[in-house]
Amino acid sequence: MKTKLGILILVLGVLSSCQQKVVLKNTKIKEGMIKVAIFYPNGEGKTFDMDYYSQKHMPMAASLFGDSLKAMSIDEGLSNGNPDLPVQYMAIGYFFFEDMSSFKTAMGANQATLKADVPNYTNIQPIIQISKVQTVE
Repeated sequence: MKTKLGILILVLGVLSSCQQKVVLKNTKIKEGMIKVAIFYPNGEGKTFDMDYYSQKHMPMAASLFGDSLKAMSIDEGLSNGNPDLPVQYMAIGYFFFEDMSSFKTAMGANQATLKADVPNYTNIQPIIQISKVQTVE
């Protein structure tokens, strides 16, 4: 019983460790969509300007992607679930596209512009993961 309670406390800590900002473009995130996650790992000497990222960079990306972008959100790291350890990721940005083709078209045409803007908000080399959205019923 103590193990189950400990696991529950850990899971609740992890779930509450991020502050999420969500922007939906008149649609729902659906199974099978493409989710692009951009992780910004924390570390000594690393900086991240959340105001610039949320008010300038992500809106610029949304504008560049146009209608092919179905939704986007931002997680701002607050805690990793253990108060004695620093947060693992300073931020995680998410973009949702209908399919891989629309993602490739949108990103391909705008990758250089987006990459050139990164030094305006961080000195972190982001980690990118592209996933297929799965749902649990």
